[in-house]
Amino acid sequence: MKKSKQNAVTLPPRKSIGKQMLKHWEFYVLLLPGIVLTIIFKYVPIYGVQIAFRDYNAVDGFWGSAWVGLKWFERFFNSYNSVRMIRNTVLLSLYSILWTFPIPIILALLINQVKGKKFQRVTQTVIYAPHFISIMILCGMLRIFLSPYGGLINVIAQALGAPEAVNYIDSASAFRTIYISSSIWQDAGWGTIIYLATLSSVDASLHEAAKVDGASTWQRILHIDIPELVPIIVIQLIMQFGNLMNVGFEKAFLLQTNLNKETSEIIATYVYEQGMLKAMYSFSTAVGLFNTAVNIVLLIAVNKICKKLSDVSFI
Repeated sequence: MKKSKQNAVTLPPRKSIGKQMLKHWEFYVLLLPGIVLTIIFKYVPIYGVQIAFRDYNAVDGFWGSAWVGLKWFERFFNSYNSVRMIRNTVLLSLYSILWTFPIPIILALLINQVKGKKFQRVTQTVIYAPHFISIMILCGMLRIFLSPYGGLINVIAQALGAPEAVNYIDSASAFRTIYISSSIWQDAGWGTIIYLATLSSVDASLHEAAKVDGASTWQRILHIDIPELVPIIVIQLIMQFGNLMNVGFEKAFLLQTNLNKETSEIIATYVYEQGMLKAMYSFSTAVGLFNTAVNIVLLIAVNKICKKLSDVSFI
């Protein structure tokens, strides 16, 4: 029996990529500066990664420097403080994800429930503002507030009965708390933007229908808003784990002292110290390359796990 061709749909011939680009050439011209800058600053420097496997010196250049293989990697892993730096980096990043990742989601859900639009805009402006404070100024503020000599925190603590002032900045045990809590204050509001944009696209009729059915505010958040946020939450989580080893260098470096190095010394600050201050370019490049390799492995692993659990991934 022959199949009927009456209902067959004939698709138009597929246009070549060249014709599509020619038709929309204006958009590609707009993309061109970004593409060029990305190639110059992101891809061209990859050429210099080879010095991680050479005993680099400026006189002989990249190709003239002696090839030493994995010498610098072995030196890093055999150093007495390599395990401590890796542990500090991983713990600081994991704690940051644990505490800073859920806060913007919760804030976005709460702001989305605010009825007064004017009050909502004012609230958003207030919580966005800390994001625009530079890291250097933020660290200066932290040093003033946490100073044992008249710092606000110590003044309040002593007013509540604390026996003596505490030098929090130099305390190794307090470093992670200071780092993470200041990150929450500075970036939680800014992180709500993407979640609020997603919530603004939720069909209002879903909430109206839920109200008619007697659903409470919490039930509507749980069964309407949160499912809408799941894809973007998963993507953000993948990106966070893909940068697990890239803890913010600036803040860690500016808050680091000789007394709190036990917890504040991370791979990024160590690479800066070895490369910029001691001019050990090959060694610092090797450590940085190891850091990047770990991030790539984590990105691929978390991406696959998320794809299995939620069917959301980059690839």
